[in-house]
Amino acid sequence: MGGAGRLLPLVPFLLFVGVFLLVPTVTVALGAFQDADGAFTLDNLGALDDYAALRALRGSLVLSATTAVLGAVLGALLAWLIVSAGPDSLLKRMTMAISGVLAQFGGVILAFAWIATIGIQGVVTLALQHLTGFNLYGNGWLFSIPGLVVVYTYFQVPLMVIVFAPALEGLRVQWREAAVNLGASTWQYWRLVAVPLLTPAFLGSMLLLFANAFAAYATAAVLVSQGQPIVPLLIRQAITSEVLLGGANVGFALALEMIVVVALVMAAYSLLLRRTSRWMK
Repeated sequence: MGGAGRLLPLVPFLLFVGVFLLVPTVTVALGAFQDADGAFTLDNLGALDDYAALRALRGSLVLSATTAVLGAVLGALLAWLIVSAGPDSLLKRMTMAISGVLAQFGGVILAFAWIATIGIQGVVTLALQHLTGFNLYGNGWLFSIPGLVVVYTYFQVPLMVIVFAPALEGLRVQWREAAVNLGASTWQYWRLVAVPLLTPAFLGSMLLLFANAFAAYATAAVLVSQGQPIVPLLIRQAITSEVLLGGANVGFALALEMIVVVALVMAAYSLLLRRTSRWMK
């Protein structure tokens, strides 16, 4: 089979990447430098310095960083408990399967689930108010950045379990035995051997969680009906606004900003993943 024949199985994948990744990226990049008439302009990029755009970017960065840290820490602890149960443990198989489902459980369904749980008429809210008099709903924090932090962490933790568990499984028993034979305690083994080895994988997983939260839209669109505290919601306003002419092109500029941020994060993730793969072989 010639060179062209060996590439034939990749054609469906390349078509998928081209249609759903390259074409939208090129469209966004071109639209960011065009006005409503299609002429070249830099005004759209200048709009990124506006207060609303900067506020939305700050909100997205805070939301993504906070949920990435919370999800990474909680997910790493859960992954460690799962891996410690042994490779053939029923608990491990069940938890990994559930994590795979919950990591993709987002959008409108997730937002409704949280509203039904801790919203103004949520089950938990009413139960706590009846038993203790405490109003969990408060001033509506669920529908702002703090609420998004809680909801996003819900799917960040299982995602961390999925991506970090292989790194924990890559720790070889021989390394621990060698450390013990040299007189190291359990604490010294984790501090001097395991943690340094796991750090690149942990940071890489955290970056993946950051990118995952930074690009999320549907859940926030349901929870936040007023204001645009994050970039995806500001893009929605720019595209659907009937007041600001040429807003769609400003939306392209905002989307291009998001692409640049995610590209930088994923490049750093790739470098850390490459470093981790050296000792996992």
